[in-house]
Amino acid sequence: MPTPTGPQTSNVLRSPVGLGRAVCVLLGAVAVADVASIGAGFHARQVFGEAAADDVLRYGDAAAVDGADRLYQASVSLYLLMFLATAVVFLVWFRRVRMNAEVFDAYAHAMRPGWAIGAWFVPLGNFLLPHRVASGVWTASSPGGSNRAPAPRGLLHAWWAALLCATLVARYAALRYEKAEDTGELLHALDLGMAADALDIAAAVLAILFVRRLTAMQGERAAAGPDRQAVSPRPADLMAWRRAH
Repeated sequence: MPTPTGPQTSNVLRSPVGLGRAVCVLLGAVAVADVASIGAGFHARQVFGEAAADDVLRYGDAAAVDGADRLYQASVSLYLLMFLATAVVFLVWFRRVRMNAEVFDAYAHAMRPGWAIGAWFVPLGNFLLPHRVASGVWTASSPGGSNRAPAPRGLLHAWWAALLCATLVARYAALRYEKAEDTGELLHALDLGMAADALDIAAAVLAILFVRRLTAMQGERAAAGPDRQAVSPRPADLMAWRRAH
């Protein structure tokens, strides 16, 4: 189990503003891909339902059914492409804010900086560990530093809860879609898929708010300067940060 650490920093701040903006744009693209997936799922549900009523799935020309299935699969592929691109940029941003948080307060963290990326790739552990890293970053980045209580974590918790719900429902929906043996099971899987997309849209919106808020908090924290328990950033770092804003 990861243990609390002391200072692990080179005493350098780097602005996360540009990366944060890129993450927000990509998260918006993920939400758009989710909307497209909902549309494709609704279309597939209509086609499959009508085909079943006419016994097309069992006896007739299944061209319309095949077309609806290909459209739905294409929407899933589009989503995965946008998700992977977003995940890469998000991890770069997340690592940067974690390193900055080490400068602000090296004692606010239960896990070493490398876990900012590694935590996402631990089987089962990735349902908890990234939130633990983010919580430490949030605490260290809160305006006022260690001399004041951390900023309320409601946004952090809401984003993480929505992300977990969307992930679990999406995995279950994909499993049900692959194993569907009749029209009823197929339609139910599509309903689950559309519900997962809706949850993912909520998670994307909350992620945008989280990224914007944490980036802004780090800007405020950098401008305020270090407290006595934190490692002091160099004046040149603060000037570069202000120019980035």
